[in-house]
Amino acid sequence: MSTPKPEIEKSWGLALENEFRTDYFMILKSFLLEERNNHQIYPPGPEIFNAFNFTPFDQVKVVILGQDPYHGKGQAHGLSFSVPQETKPPPSLQNIFKEIENDLGIPPPKHGNLEHWAKQGVLLLNATLTVRANQAGSHQGKGWEQFTNQAIRKLSEERFGIVFLLWGKFAQDKEELIDTGRHYILKAPHPSPFSANRGFFGCRHFSKTNKILKKIGRQEIDWSLGNSSKPREL
Repeated sequence: MSTPKPEIEKSWGLALENEFRTDYFMILKSFLLEERNNHQIYPPGPEIFNAFNFTPFDQVKVVILGQDPYHGKGQAHGLSFSVPQETKPPPSLQNIFKEIENDLGIPPPKHGNLEHWAKQGVLLLNATLTVRANQAGSHQGKGWEQFTNQAIRKLSEERFGIVFLLWGKFAQDKEELIDTGRHYILKAPHPSPFSANRGFFGCRHFSKTNKILKKIGRQEIDWSLGNSSKPREL
């Protein structure tokens, strides 16, 4: 039985079409095929491009950058910081929910599936889109970073008024890809338990994001979590 191939939403496919023909992407594909033949890889193939599939290029209003997919069984499903409905929210996500409660008074949800945000225009993008099971960072430096950097550049160059939430040094290093004359950047420490107390708690990024969106005439984000459903048709 063959493994289902990942597919990417049409508008993103057009925005990134040149990347799929590059040498680095061909090498990345070969690496992933070999990895899949010898190891358990997360997320499942059809979910690799979920960040793009839930949030089309022309609908992105907010970008939340992560680094790697979760590497535990049943955790990664293609959206940064998010986990499937039945999976317990990891510590960083629990801290995100705590800050939302402190900022907006929204009680923490009983699940950690962030699809509701993604469908409102929050691009939940990891820099690296796959990982070997139980081996954090195992797919870094294989080509994904070039691909996702180009996604950020495309948004920076072709869109206007996107709010980028850069949490932690890794995400903040991506600022050089963003035209700060066209977009908004909010920075804070990472929500990890190791750094959340250094300024993530109290950053109020969720209310600040909505104030920016309102100011530029866009629909604010409902940061509570509605019911999960499948992504839009590709």
